[in-house]
Amino acid sequence: MGGRSDSRAQDAAAPPPIPFARILGLRVDATSYAETVDVVVGLARARSGGMICHANVHMLMEAFDDPGFRRLLHSADRVTPDGVPLVWALRLLGVPARRVYGPTLTSEVCRRAEELEIPVGFYGGSPAVLDALRERVSRRFPRLEIVFAVSPPFRSLSPGEDHQVIEAIEDSGAQILFVGLGCPKQERWMAAHRAALSCVLLGVGAAFDLLAEARPQAPPWMQRWGLEWLFRLGVEPRRLWRRYGVQNPRFLWYFAGQLFRGLRSASARDCR
Repeated sequence: MGGRSDSRAQDAAAPPPIPFARILGLRVDATSYAETVDVVVGLARARSGGMICHANVHMLMEAFDDPGFRRLLHSADRVTPDGVPLVWALRLLGVPARRVYGPTLTSEVCRRAEELEIPVGFYGGSPAVLDALRERVSRRFPRLEIVFAVSPPFRSLSPGEDHQVIEAIEDSGAQILFVGLGCPKQERWMAAHRAALSCVLLGVGAAFDLLAEARPQAPPWMQRWGLEWLFRLGVEPRRLWRRYGVQNPRFLWYFAGQLFRGLRSASARDCR
């Protein structure tokens, strides 16, 4: 299996730094669709690996509660503000930001990959969702080369099975791999396997279901107002009640505390 390039190639492909802020300790980058797509393409062409994560309140609170998970995310080449509340948080912290929504970014990366003839792959989702995803993506981007598509079992893979998956990804020639295993599983998977893979990894979570039209998407006005969580809660209340009913209020509480401490520190400096 090919694996990643040497350290010099990795350094050459490393994306340049951009503005960011730490929200409850997690670095979130003030990027854009165009900048993130450029980063993905650069890493893909360099064949030096890489990892792109999309942060929302759920991921942020997972990182807040687990410092190890937070360190893992900080190793990513980009942590984009996927959730509107994180865009607002960045702005309140003085960093101009725009949303980089996973499903939209997936489409934009596929569009650029089609133009540049960069082969892509998909890892995750159920077999039915993956079949629908491939069909719809191929319809939108007929010249896009999809060289790998695997729906892994829900259970943990054995070391032998895991090795076979990594070999299959490398042998396929995929230079961009979309990973749809859900947070935090997909981020842990990417971090554990990025050293063995020469493709760039994008953890896109629910994008598989949404682009495959297996799950309804919140209307644009709800997305603009940061109410996508309410729409999703209405669609899947039993699965998501704890995530939104517990984690959202925790996020508001702790972020309000972060803002208050920042204002108090700024006031103390001004009084000196």
